[in-house]
Amino acid sequence: MKELDMDLGDDCRLHVYDRVADADRLTVFWHHGTPNIGTPPAPLFPASDRLGIRWVSYDRPGYGGSTPVPGRNVSSAAEYVRRVADALGIDRFAVMGHSGGGSHALACAALLPDRVLAAVSVSGIAPYGAEDLDWFAGMSTSGEASLRAAVAGRAAKERHEATAEYDPEMFAPVDHAAFTGEWSWFDSVVGPALENGPGGLIDDDLAYVAPWGCDPAQVTAPVLLMHGGQDRVVPSSHGEWLARHCPRAELRRYPEDGHISVLHSATDALEWLGVNATS
Repeated sequence: MKELDMDLGDDCRLHVYDRVADADRLTVFWHHGTPNIGTPPAPLFPASDRLGIRWVSYDRPGYGGSTPVPGRNVSSAAEYVRRVADALGIDRFAVMGHSGGGSHALACAALLPDRVLAAVSVSGIAPYGAEDLDWFAGMSTSGEASLRAAVAGRAAKERHEATAEYDPEMFAPVDHAAFTGEWSWFDSVVGPALENGPGGLIDDDLAYVAPWGCDPAQVTAPVLLMHGGQDRVVPSSHGEWLARHCPRAELRRYPEDGHISVLHSATDALEWLGVNATS
């Protein structure tokens, strides 16, 4: 894994990860969830190595080695990815994200249509205020409270985070089981994301409840949506909404899985990318 810092100007720095399995094969930009740093998903390395996939990713501003960018929105990801891809000499690529990272992946696909070959969103969130979607329905009590605080604005969100505590009930039992297995990997990306405080998380949640800056209907590339039926963090209704509004979307439902355990099927997503991003 190579790591580098990119200067974006205006005292803004982006910390980038580059894991090359085969530079001549498919590059996949990984978009992390909230609160995580951007290290690519190690449990998927055996499959990505077999498929020759190159992982590129970055800490979103405010996390890890990336400086904060107050007021960033979901669509800001497209400019970050464009800058990173140009710096690394990558012309075309796929995008993949988990949880809130799914929205950032879709924004890249919407705004970089000439460069994004295909997109995967796992447990991804739909735009706030989307028509025909009860956005909070099915969320855990603590998750809903956190995002409603973001709706009330930065000051309210900061007050909420000052007293918020981890709520294990936000995850389904199958998710807790996943955390004890290979997806204990999350321990390595959640802790570092919060070492410097909740700033990155706050900026993420404010972005999720603000206009994305693009429309999922703009995505012309093939899209794979994966969602667990037991998801209490981002209810599966979000995936269903996205499937109705992304023109070339395929939705795979996993009725017995939750927000994390659905990642047990993420190897299938890499296989899907191998077909749809190169056809």
